[in-house]
Amino acid sequence: MIIDFCGPWEVFNSADLPGHQGKVFETYTVAETLEPITASGGMKIIPNYTFETAPPPKVVVIPAQGGANEAMLAWIRSVTRATDVTMAVCVGAFVLADTGLLAGRSATTFHNAYARFEARYPDIHLKRGARFVEDGNLASAGGLSSGIDLAIRVIERYYGREAAEKTAYLLEYQGKGWQDSNSNEIYAK
Repeated sequence: MIIDFCGPWEVFNSADLPGHQGKVFETYTVAETLEPITASGGMKIIPNYTFETAPPPKVVVIPAQGGANEAMLAWIRSVTRATDVTMAVCVGAFVLADTGLLAGRSATTFHNAYARFEARYPDIHLKRGARFVEDGNLASAGGLSSGIDLAIRVIERYYGREAAEKTAYLLEYQGKGWQDSNSNEIYAK
């Protein structure tokens, strides 16, 4: 889904730090090749880098997608050794789980995928009704707009509450899920 990466992308591009001028995060897209990728709704995305040419990321966002090949999984495994956070949004949690990095850890995913996720990954503790889950340098968000909350939470992790609040305000984002990871309780069942 477009919002799975465009939501966090906009949050990171709009990070508003008191007393700071210019971009706080350098955002870019990465794929196996530089060939255009067709996202939901037919949107075309041209990756900025390949897995071999991408600068080492500090934050990785894994959106929902049709699946991952071994090259993608290997790249995620490799870069996650040095990331501050590797975050999966919606059913992007399946891709992160397929790397093996979530084994024995906690995660969440899109509420309509809970049963599939639990059946496929019994070694991962699925937190139903969580807006997002943080477990070390791995994080996962529920469906769609939950990724915006997780991205604002990442800004808070880096720069504190004031920066997160200023960023949400700048974006006219009135959601408060980034302040309470359990705010998706309506989806717990």
